[in-house]
Amino acid sequence: MSLTRRALVIVDVQNDFCEGGSLAVAGGADVAAAIADWLVEHPDRYAAVVATADWHEDPGPHFGDPPDFRDSWPVHCRADSAGAAFHPAVQPALAAADAVFRKGRDRAAYSGFEGYAVTADGTPGPDLARWLREHDIEAVDVVGIATDHCVRATALDAVSAGLDTRVLLHLTASVAADTTAAALEQLAGAGADLVGAPRLG
Repeated sequence: MSLTRRALVIVDVQNDFCEGGSLAVAGGADVAAAIADWLVEHPDRYAAVVATADWHEDPGPHFGDPPDFRDSWPVHCRADSAGAAFHPAVQPALAAADAVFRKGRDRAAYSGFEGYAVTADGTPGPDLARWLREHDIEAVDVVGIATDHCVRATALDAVSAGLDTRVLLHLTASVAADTTAAALEQLAGAGADLVGAPRLG
């Protein structure tokens, strides 16, 4: 019997979403370090490791002035900015990542499945769904920032793509208790397997 090919999807562990960033989530830096530790502790668990990243140029009303912190947000993760870079604590985990998927150049793009692989020549590569199919991935573990926004959207799209989907909540950080509770209910209802408890700011 063959083993299920599972990928780890690391969602948006970027400087602007961690302490000191323009849209910081409490516990973001701790999650960055915990994800790196997780991969050290489980070196053979995954057939692939991928990461997603907000990469905004002109995302329209996604940037609010003033933001409402529900549908519009402060300026964050500008393309090629320090805020868009991955947090230093997660860098060990990403050094050997199989692919990085950037999303949100001209729109909100909460889900990693809206992103395209970074290629050497700068042209968009395959989207995340296609990349996972091409690499025979059948299941994913989703981790990162934030539980109630981009992690939620990415995991829901993973379920919709027919992937056996787990959210490792102890490796996520959340914006708010109410939106996190709603996200967890939605994820469970969609069929995602929720493991552990999220970090709440």
